Parts: sequence; C-alpha cells; structure tokens
Amino acid sequence: MSTVRVSVGTRKGAFVLTSDGKREKWDVSGPHFAGWEMYHLKGSPADPNRLYASQTSGWFGQIIQRSDDGGKTWFQPGTPPGETTTPEGMPKGDSNKFTYDTSAETGKPLTTHQWYDGTQHPWEFKRVWHLEPSLSDPDTVYAGVEDAALFRTTNGGRTWEELSGLRGHGTGPKWQPGAGGMCLHTILLDPTVKGRMFIAISAAGAFRSDDAGKTWKPINQGLKSQYIPSPEAEVGHCVHRIAQHKSRPDTLFMQKHWDVMRTDNAGESWQEVSGNLPTDFGFVIDVHAHEPETIYVVPIKSDSEHYPLEGKLRVYRSKTGGNEWEELTRGLPQSNCFVNVLRDAMAVDSLDKCGIYFGTTGGQVYASADAGDSWAPIVRDLPAVLSVEVQTLP
Repeated sequence: MSTVRVSVGTRKGAFVLTSDGKREKWDVSGPHFAGWEMYHLKGSPADPNRLYASQTSGWFGQIIQRSDDGGKTWFQPGTPPGETTTPEGMPKGDSNKFTYDTSAETGKPLTTHQWYDGTQHPWEFKRVWHLEPSLSDPDTVYAGVEDAALFRTTNGGRTWEELSGLRGHGTGPKWQPGAGGMCLHTILLDPTVKGRMFIAISAAGAFRSDDAGKTWKPINQGLKSQYIPSPEAEVGHCVHRIAQHKSRPDTLFMQKHWDVMRTDNAGESWQEVSGNLPTDFGFVIDVHAHEPETIYVVPIKSDSEHYPLEGKLRVYRSKTGGNEWEELTRGLPQSNCFVNVLRDAMAVDSLDKCGIYFGTTGGQVYASADAGDSWAPIVRDLPAVLSVEVQTLP
C-alpha cells in the first residue's frame, strides 16, 4: 500500500506527517529545527528519500537543510562532517552561499530597483521562499528568493548560482515588494516541454522561460491591477500563486491579489474565472491530480482582513476550470474562524481518490481523502503553517 508524506513548514519548525493509502491515521515527526522559521520543505520527485528545506532566522540568516532518509535526519549540504556550525551558530561550508549576480547577462549592474515613488532600493538577500526539485535529478533544485531572484544548485544544495537572466530582463528594476516582501514564491517545471519553466513574483507578475532559465519573458497580458499606476502594465502585478496540471501544462491557473485567472496558451493571455466566488482575494490555488479542470481556492475576506469571510473556513472547488464554484465546508469550522491560508500551504496527492491538504496560520493541517467533499484536521495546534507539500510514495 502507498505511503503519503506531508511536509509542513511553520513559523517555529518543520513537521513530517505520514499515513498509509487510507489516510485515516497519521504519524507526526517533529518539530525539526524547533524555533526556526521553515519557509518551505519539498521532496524530490526523482528520489523518494530526498527532502530539501528552507530554514531562516533574523539572527543567523538563510540555511538550506537536506534529508536523505525521508526527513528522519537532516544536514547542511557542504558542511564538513561533524562540524555543523561555527561558534556563532552559523553554518560551515558552502550551504549558506546565495550571491546575487550584480551584472546579470546584460552587463548592466542590477544593484537597485525603483519603487513607484521614484526612490532606489538595493537588492537584498533575505530568505528562500520556495524550493523546487528537478523532475529527474535529485541533486538539481531551483530556489525562489527574496529579494526576487532565481537560484539553482546542481550538487544537492552545496552551492547555489543565480540564473541571472531573470533579473537581467529589462523589467527587473521596476519590480515592487508586495505586503510580504518582493518574493519569488512559485516555480513550475513543465514536464512535457524540455527547458520550459514558469515563475511568479510578488509584486511583479508571472514569467516564462523556454531555455532552462537563460532568458525570460513576462506573461501578464490580460491581468489588471487597479492599485498600480498603469493597471495593465507589463509587470507590477501582485500574483499570489500559479498552478498547473502535468497533463496540460499550457493551462495555468492563477490566484492574484484580486481575481482568479486562467490561461490556455502558456501565459500568452489570461482571462478571469472568479465567477460566483464570494470574494476573489486569496493566496492558494491548486489543481486536482487527475482532473485538469478541477481547481481549488480558499477565499479570504480582503487584502486588509486576512481571514475567511464571515469567520467561516470554506474551500471552493470548480470542476469546470473556473467561473462555476461550489462551497466545500463539511468538517471545516463554520463560526469564529479567523485564520489565513498562505500561498504555499495547499497541495494534492496522486492517489486514485485524490487527497487535498492545506494548512492554516492557526496551526491546523486539514485533509480531504475524497477530493474535497469532506475534511478533517490531521494535526492541530502547530505553529502558524507556512507551507504544505505532499508526496505519494510506493
């Protein structure tokens, strides 16, 4: 019987939850790295035992952790054996080295970006928001960071190089920080077109590369954002999350700062599919494992009130790729619930009866073993959940 592994990053540590294919009883391992912000954990599709984690602290900076035994033990790639830290608590070796390329491919320095008020701000490395392992090589991983840039390792996390063509694109100096920072938070690797990948930045928009990250183009046509100087600008849109189904990678779904969007031509143009949602503000969006037109969102009241409308935690599902949405509430709190669901905190498994999982800032991780028809908390009272990822293992 299959094993389901749910990797959870929180404000105060990481947790690994496992169950069999019935998904009725769950074992909880953790907290790993107790007290540290764990922005994202994700397993390698190429090696079921390999996991990567983004560990960050205002005191000690950014550290990449790796597990080669499914999350039981962890180490910092590149750290000398037996020597995990310096006396000051910083990692030894190369695992903490992320350096912006200040010239990029254009030969022009990219040391600052300009805010709408005309002021110049330096590029700063603050944290890794998202880790995306290669589909075929367990040693290759992409990292989306704040301030927005894309990095890659090809040696299992020991060293990281910037794919500088992204920031070297002519729009780079115009990118703006969203409320959570200027973060590259989504990385999608196309499983059918070699070298194609998509990323999303808050607040810049979505971008596509067709040559493995060497060059990039903005793919924001059709997006409208009333809170920026030019509502239909090439860049500047606060995209919260994008998702795709592996069988139809040209179809992407987007949860924007406001609006739920879709494209059927790999981002060349977008159209709104918010339909009958009670509010089209939210952070997460995901796609059913076997039904490419079935998508899930969690509407949040507004950009200033980050909690569910009327204090009712509701997932909305569309089986038509948007516009027509149904409310899913069975097993979810329907009164006095004022949690948020952050952008990396929803995932799906690949079992025949697709499982849907999401975590809240209140420390609950909810799961549905019947594609969203009913829900139950599989763990409660964790620190605020930052990310949820799922793997189905043999």
